[in-house]
Amino acid sequence: MPITARSFRAGVLLLLVLYSVAPSTHSAENYQLETVAGGLDHPWSMTQLPSGEFLVTERRGRLLHINADGETRAVRGVPQTYVAGQGGFFDIVLHPAFPENGLVYLSYADGSAAANSTAVFRARLQGGVLVDGRQILRVSPRKDTAQHYGGRLAFLPDGTLLLTTGEGFDYRESAQSLSSEMGKVLRINEDGRVPADNPFQDPGSERIWSYGHRNPQGLVVDADTGTVYLHEHGPRGGDELNIIQPAGNYGWPAITYGMDYSGAYVSPFTEAPDMQQPDWLWTPSIAPSGMALYRGDHFPQWRDDLFVGALVNREVRRLVMRNGKVIAEHALFGEVNARVRDVRFAPDGYLYLLTDSDDGRLIRVIPRE
Repeated sequence: MPITARSFRAGVLLLLVLYSVAPSTHSAENYQLETVAGGLDHPWSMTQLPSGEFLVTERRGRLLHINADGETRAVRGVPQTYVAGQGGFFDIVLHPAFPENGLVYLSYADGSAAANSTAVFRARLQGGVLVDGRQILRVSPRKDTAQHYGGRLAFLPDGTLLLTTGEGFDYRESAQSLSSEMGKVLRINEDGRVPADNPFQDPGSERIWSYGHRNPQGLVVDADTGTVYLHEHGPRGGDELNIIQPAGNYGWPAITYGMDYSGAYVSPFTEAPDMQQPDWLWTPSIAPSGMALYRGDHFPQWRDDLFVGALVNREVRRLVMRNGKVIAEHALFGEVNARVRDVRFAPDGYLYLLTDSDDGRLIRVIPRE
C-alpha cells in the first residue's frame, strides 16, 4: 500500500503522541496535592478572586463562593439554566478590570429540551449576590440536544471576550456553516456588542471568530503574546489542540483523525486545503477538559507549559512547550484518581484542579515541604 502525504502525517502525529506520554520527571516527591474544599456537586469551572477566595460553578446550576477555610456558600442572582445531559453551568471568568467594576461572566445552557443553546450572563458581584445581571449572548440557532455546548470563556488582550461553542452532537455539519454559531469560537465586546473588526460580516456570522470545531472545552490566552490555545473533543480519537487564528477553519467534520462511535468514518479525510491541522493530537481520546498555562514560580520547570485535564484517564497531561509549540507530553496527578474537569493557573501563583463527581474537590498543587 503506498504511503501518501496524508497517511505519513497521520502516522507521525500518532507516534509523537504514543512515545511522548511518560511520567513526569517532576515526581510526586516534589509536589503535593492539598484539598481546598470538598463536597462539590459536579463542579465545572473556577476562578480566584483578588481576595484569594474562589468562585466555582456546579453543573446543576449553582455558583459557589469558597473562602480560604474551604467553607462554601451559594451566590444568589444567577440565571436559570437547562440542566440535562451535558447542560448546566459551565465557565466563570472575571472581567480584566474586576477590582474596579466587579464584573463576572458566566456561560451556561439556556432554554429547554426542545430549544436550547449556550449563553453568556454578565453581572456585578456585590457581597454574595450577582446584581445588574443580564444575558449578553445566546448562541443561534437553538438545538434540541443536551450535548456539545463548548462553553469556555477567555478575554483577549484587547479586552474582547471569546466563547467556545459545540456543534450540538447531532448537528455536526453546522460547524462548517458560517450562518450557524454552533461549532465555533465567537468574539464579542465586554458588553455583548459585536466588534467591528471580526473576520466575517454576513448576516448570522458577525460574531464568528473561527469555525470547524466539534466540542471545544479548553481555552487559554497567553496574555504576553496573544496566542490563543484551544482543545476540543474528537469522537473516538482525534482530540485536538489548536492555535486559533481569526477566520481559521479547523476542519470538523470535513477532516478528522477520529472515528465515529459506531466505528464508521466521520470523514475519509484528515487534511484538506484551507483547513488547519492540529498542533497536537490525542488518539485514543483522553477527553480533554480544562486547560491552564503555567506562569508560576513554585515549579520553575513547568513555566510556560500547558496543563490539560484528561477525563478518561483521570489525570492531567502536561504539554511541554518550546517557542509556543508542544514538544513532549507527561502524565501527572494520577493519584487524584478522579475525572479532572478543570485546571486553572490562579493569580496566587498556584495550579488548581477541580474533580468531576457528586463529591468533587477543589485541589491546590503545592511544593512538597
